[in-house]
Amino acid sequence: MAVRLIPAVPLGDALYLTALPPQGPRGSLAAEALWGLNASRQEQRLLGWLKEQAPAASCHLKCLQILKGLRDLRRHGLEEPFCSQWGRVLSSYILKTALFSLLLQGPLEAWDEQFLVERLEDLVLYLRDCLRKQVLMDFFLGNTSVPEAVALPRFLKEAAPVNLLSAFDGPTLELVAFQLISTWIQAPHIIGMYSSPRYWRPVPAPCRHMAEAQREPQAE
Repeated sequence: MAVRLIPAVPLGDALYLTALPPQGPRGSLAAEALWGLNASRQEQRLLGWLKEQAPAASCHLKCLQILKGLRDLRRHGLEEPFCSQWGRVLSSYILKTALFSLLLQGPLEAWDEQFLVERLEDLVLYLRDCLRKQVLMDFFLGNTSVPEAVALPRFLKEAAPVNLLSAFDGPTLELVAFQLISTWIQAPHIIGMYSSPRYWRPVPAPCRHMAEAQREPQAE
């Protein structure tokens, strides 16, 4: 059994700088980046705060799981090099960041499970808009909107904000945005093609903005 050791430098308060692999996926980090920030403890605090503040049957984590699943299923139908770009742009960290940012924009009561389809569509459209604008700021670095219960260290609060999409070029982000909307519209079809039928449950069609998305120009 192979064991992979990852060098890490503690920064205090369960924060670590972790060495990035010399090759392979780097998420949204620039090519010259050698270290990434691991803020998993802060993420857990935020999730704990959301659990206390949101409805008992909140659907925010389910929305994230479904979006990750659609991302992975859609990858089966993509060719290189776009297949790799799709996975890097829509990394798990970027999807979580989009969810956290959206959660703090509106009333948490709106995330009750009965509104699952509406909130999932909101998340897809929010992420689409971020990709088109080429801006999605890191949730923990220099973000004054983080709840006090998360207890961010001062140096994180005062850090310069970081745009997670700055490492990607505009045409790539525009193409990912187009494919994201296409994936959402075709979600039942994609699930049927790339999932075992015995695990498949039909996903309700998006409830709004369908006509607008379908009128978008085809990517070259």
